[in-house]
Amino acid sequence: MVSSSQHRVPHVVVVGCGVSGIATGVALKRQLGFDNFTIYEKSSGVGGTWKFSTYPGCAADIPGHWYSLSSDLKPDWPTYYPTQPEVLVYWEDLWRENDLPRHTVLDTAVIESEWDASQQLYHVKIKNQKSGETKIVDAHFMVYGLGGFMAPQYPKEISNAAGLNFGDFKGPVWHSAAWRHDIDLKNKRVAVIGNGCSGAQIVPALSEDPSVTVINFIRSAQWLVPRNNFRYRSITKWIFEHVPFVMRWHRNLIMARADFEFLIFRESNKRLRDMAQKGLTSYIKAKAPEALWDKLTPRYPVGAKQIIVDPDYLSSFHRPNVLLEDTPIAALVENGVKLQNGEVVPVDAVVFATGYSLEPETLVIRGHKGKTIKEYFNEHGGLTAYLGCNFPGFPNLCYIIGPNAATGHASLLFDMEAQIQLAVQLAKPVLQNQVQSIEIKESVTDEYNKWLQDRIATSVWPAASESYYYVDGTKNTKNVAMFPGPATLFWWLARRPKWEEWEIKGGRAEEWKVQLKRWKHVRMVGMFGIVSFLVGWLGLVMAS
Repeated sequence: MVSSSQHRVPHVVVVGCGVSGIATGVALKRQLGFDNFTIYEKSSGVGGTWKFSTYPGCAADIPGHWYSLSSDLKPDWPTYYPTQPEVLVYWEDLWRENDLPRHTVLDTAVIESEWDASQQLYHVKIKNQKSGETKIVDAHFMVYGLGGFMAPQYPKEISNAAGLNFGDFKGPVWHSAAWRHDIDLKNKRVAVIGNGCSGAQIVPALSEDPSVTVINFIRSAQWLVPRNNFRYRSITKWIFEHVPFVMRWHRNLIMARADFEFLIFRESNKRLRDMAQKGLTSYIKAKAPEALWDKLTPRYPVGAKQIIVDPDYLSSFHRPNVLLEDTPIAALVENGVKLQNGEVVPVDAVVFATGYSLEPETLVIRGHKGKTIKEYFNEHGGLTAYLGCNFPGFPNLCYIIGPNAATGHASLLFDMEAQIQLAVQLAKPVLQNQVQSIEIKESVTDEYNKWLQDRIATSVWPAASESYYYVDGTKNTKNVAMFPGPATLFWWLARRPKWEEWEIKGGRAEEWKVQLKRWKHVRMVGMFGIVSFLVGWLGLVMAS
C-alpha cells in the first residue's frame, strides 16, 4: 500500500526576500532542483536591509568579493568596499537571473506559523500589506530569512514600555533604518545619536555640506580600523573575469586574513590584543583632533564590542561643523536634546543611528503543543538555537542568521551560506517525501549552547559593560549574538547534519535511516581505500 505521504506535493515557504531569502531561493533551485516554493516579502521591493538602508554614506564594511555568494562571484566590483546601491544591484540581479520573481509575493507579511502534528506541516497566516486581507497557506518546510536585525532600536531614555517618547520636540525625528529624504537639512543643526556602523558613516557624509552642523551624541567610544578603500583597475577586473581561479584566490585571501582576526577575541591572547590596541590607539590619535583623543578612545579592550571600519569618521571632527557630545542623554525637549547634567543642546532634527533589536518581538511561530518560539526563548534566558538556525520543538524550520550566528570579524554571508547549506540538506528528505519531519533534539541544543556560552565566557566580549550582544545590553545577561570561534569553525560545524542529533519521523524514515548508515559505511571504506593507496604509493616512492 502506498502511504499518503508519498502523494504529497511538498511546498516550502521562505519568509523575507532580503539577502537570506534570495540565497535560499537560489539554493533550492540549483542544489535540489526544487521549484515549488514561495518567498513572502512584506515590503514592495527585494534586498532587505540593503533596500531600505539609504542613509548618507551607507556602504558595506565587508569587502565586496566576500559579500557575494560563493557560487556567484562578481568580477567587476568597482571598489574594495561597495556602496549600498552597488550591493543592492548585485542582489536584485541575482533575484532576477534565477527566476525568483516568479516565486516572490511582495507586500505580503507572514503573521504567524503553526505546526500541525497530524498533517506534519505548518499552517502559515499571511497578510496583504495593502488590502489587509489575510489567508492561510501550508508549508511542509519553512525557512525564515529575516536575519538578526528585527526592528530599529532606540535608547532606553527614549523607548519604554509605553513606546517611543520624543517629548515636546518640534522638529523631525527618524531612525537611520528609514532615512527621511524628503527633509532638507541645509543650514540645520542635526543630532546624530549613536556612533556604531551607521552613525560612523552618517556623520562624515552628512557633514560634507558645511551648512549642516552635525552634533554626534555618543554613549562610549568605538574602536575603529582603517578602511583603506580603493578602486579596482580595469585590468584587474578583466583578470578576475577571464583568468581562472584568480578571483577566487583573491576572495579566499580576504577570508583567511579576516578569520585570523578572531585570535584577538580570545581572553587568553592578551599580548596580541594589546599590540592591536596600541596600533588602533595610534590610529585614533593620527586621525582625530587632539582635543577629542580622550573622548574618542575606548575604555574597553579591542574586540569587546563591534569594531568599526572607519569611513573617515575620526577625521570628520576636524571640520568646524562637526561636534561631539558624550554626556548621557536624558530626554528630547522642545528645542533639542536635554543631557543628564541639565544642559540642553539645541537641534533642528534628530537622527537615531542606534542599531537594531535582536529580539523577535513580532515573530509568532507555534511548534509542538502550541508553544511559541518566544516562550521557548524565555525558558532559556534569551534567544537560543542550534547553530543559530534550528530550535527543538519546531520541526522542518530553519532560521537564517539566528541567535549566536555572527562572528564579529568575518562576513555574515559566510555564516549565512553555511546555514543555508544545512537547511537544504535538512529539507531534501522532506521534499522528496522520504520523511515527514526533522527536528533537532533538545539535549543536543542544550549541550551545544552550554559549549557556546562557556567559550563566550573566556572571550573578550564580557569586558564591555554595555553591548547589544547581550539580552538587555549588559554583560550580566546572556550573549545572544556572537559565535565564539572563527568563521571556518562555524562552517565546519554546519557543513553536514549529524543525523543522530535529529528526530526524524514519518514517511519512510526507518528505511531512509538504513540508507544513511550504508552510505556512511561506503564513505568510510572509500576514505580508508584512498588513504591506504596514498600511504602505499608514498612507501614505494621512498623505497625507490
